[in-house]
Amino acid sequence: MDSTQTPMVFSGNVGFTNNGFSIIPSFSLNHPAFVANLSFRKKKLSFEPDLRLVPNAEKGGLIWWLRYRLVDNKKFGLRIGAHPAFTLIRRSDIEDGKIKEITEMLRFLAFEAVPSYQFTKKIGVSAMYLQGNGLQKHGPQLTQVLFLNTNITHICLGKNLYANLFPSVYFLYTDGYRGDYLTVTGAFFHKKLPFSLQSTINQTFKSNIPGNKDFMWNVTLNYNFKKIYKKN
Repeated sequence: MDSTQTPMVFSGNVGFTNNGFSIIPSFSLNHPAFVANLSFRKKKLSFEPDLRLVPNAEKGGLIWWLRYRLVDNKKFGLRIGAHPAFTLIRRSDIEDGKIKEITEMLRFLAFEAVPSYQFTKKIGVSAMYLQGNGLQKHGPQLTQVLFLNTNITHICLGKNLYANLFPSVYFLYTDGYRGDYLTVTGAFFHKKLPFSLQSTINQTFKSNIPGNKDFMWNVTLNYNFKKIYKKN
């Protein structure tokens, strides 16, 4: 075997949550959901499906990220990415004079730019600009969001018990509406177990976005994994 062969890393988590949050936390399914965040990475390129579906698959989101790390140093990083996304929504439709609920798939195309800086092994910051464009004439047409993130990882809580904390403020613009938010995600895990318990809160500072909720939260139980594949 060639010892210089670059391995492919398959990692991620799958789980179940009481409320499926979108990649933009102010948007949610308002329903329990199965969630999965997967990554197939080789060198600087990765394919990262991001999936969330309610149990009967009538609502949800399917995001197919393709990401590339332009800079991937110990301190500074710069990542760019693009994805097609498919959002399943419920809407009313009229058939033979009768109103019934149907599931519709909305299509989007989006891109991101993410600079990051790691102060120590446990503390880092990043910014993320994300823009999404609707591919149909109805529904959201242009969505832009700027995240300012902090990550505090491997906080020791006891023997083999650790926590990660991810506070973020973000500014959302969608079709002429605006919202400013605080979101905080905390995750708790045991180093010898593949499971983690995660919770996210989302607090509105100010918003005129239709249907906005001032406060939302969820709890997610995840199964985490990582596999490394080398070519023989």
